[in-house]
Amino acid sequence: MPKIYPTDWKTQRKIFELFGSCHYKRKEGSHHILTCPGAKRAVVIPEYEEIDIDIIKSNMRTVGMSREQYFELLKTV
Repeated sequence: MPKIYPTDWKTQRKIFELFGSCHYKRKEGSHHILTCPGAKRAVVIPEYEEIDIDIIKSNMRTVGMSREQYFELLKTV
Protein backbone atom coordinates (compact mmCIF):
# COMPACT_ATOMS: atom_id res chain seq x y z
CA MET A 1 0.00 0.00 0.00
CA PRO A 2 1.40 3.42 -0.91
CA LYS A 3 2.24 5.99 1.71
CA ILE A 4 -0.17 8.87 2.40
CA TYR A 5 1.45 12.19 1.56
CA PRO A 6 0.33 15.72 2.51
CA THR A 7 -1.89 17.40 -0.09
CA ASP A 8 -3.46 20.81 -0.39
CA TRP A 9 -6.90 21.62 1.04
CA LYS A 10 -8.62 21.74 -2.37
CA THR A 11 -7.64 18.14 -3.09
CA GLN A 12 -8.81 17.00 0.34
CA ARG A 13 -12.14 18.75 -0.06
CA LYS A 14 -12.72 17.06 -3.43
CA ILE A 15 -11.81 13.64 -2.04
CA PHE A 16 -14.26 13.89 0.84
CA GLU A 17 -17.02 15.33 -1.36
CA LEU A 18 -16.60 12.35 -3.71
CA PHE A 19 -16.68 9.87 -0.82
CA GLY A 20 -20.20 8.67 -0.09
CA SER A 21 -22.60 11.50 0.42
CA CYS A 22 -20.33 14.01 2.18
CA HIS A 23 -21.34 17.54 1.32
CA TYR A 24 -20.02 21.01 2.00
CA LYS A 25 -21.86 22.69 4.85
CA ARG A 26 -20.06 25.94 5.70
CA LYS A 27 -16.78 27.75 6.18
CA GLU A 28 -15.64 29.07 9.53
CA GLY A 29 -12.60 31.30 9.19
CA SER A 30 -10.07 29.26 7.25
CA HIS A 31 -11.72 25.89 7.93
CA HIS A 32 -14.17 24.10 5.62
CA ILE A 33 -16.82 22.00 7.32
CA LEU A 34 -18.31 18.96 5.55
CA THR A 35 -21.01 16.67 6.88
CA CYS A 36 -21.38 12.99 6.10
CA PRO A 37 -24.41 10.92 7.11
CA GLY A 38 -23.40 8.28 9.63
CA ALA A 39 -20.10 9.99 10.47
CA LYS A 40 -19.05 10.41 14.09
CA ARG A 41 -18.61 14.16 13.65
CA ALA A 42 -18.15 16.77 10.93
CA VAL A 43 -15.07 16.66 8.69
CA VAL A 44 -12.91 19.77 9.12
CA ILE A 45 -10.49 20.70 6.34
CA PRO A 46 -8.20 23.67 7.08
CA GLU A 47 -7.05 25.91 4.21
CA TYR A 48 -3.41 24.83 4.30
CA GLU A 49 -1.09 24.41 1.32
CA GLU A 50 -0.06 21.08 2.87
CA ILE A 51 -2.50 19.30 5.15
CA ASP A 52 -0.66 17.10 7.64
CA ILE A 53 -1.01 13.34 7.38
CA ASP A 54 -2.48 13.16 10.90
CA ILE A 55 -5.37 15.43 9.87
CA ILE A 56 -6.00 13.36 6.74
CA LYS A 57 -6.02 10.10 8.70
CA SER A 58 -8.29 11.58 11.38
CA ASN A 59 -10.81 12.70 8.75
CA MET A 60 -10.63 9.25 7.12
CA ARG A 61 -11.40 7.57 10.44
CA THR A 62 -14.28 9.98 11.04
CA VAL A 63 -16.11 8.94 7.87
CA GLY A 64 -14.92 5.31 7.85
CA MET A 65 -12.81 5.62 4.70
CA SER A 66 -10.21 2.91 4.06
CA ARG A 67 -6.76 3.55 2.65
CA GLU A 68 -7.79 1.76 -0.56
CA GLN A 69 -10.81 4.05 -0.99
CA TYR A 70 -8.66 7.10 -0.31
CA PHE A 71 -6.15 6.22 -3.02
CA GLU A 72 -8.90 5.39 -5.53
CA LEU A 73 -10.51 8.82 -4.93
CA LEU A 74 -7.11 10.52 -5.07
CA LYS A 75 -6.62 9.10 -8.58
CA THR A 76 -9.87 10.72 -9.78
CA VAL A 77 -9.01 14.16 -8.40
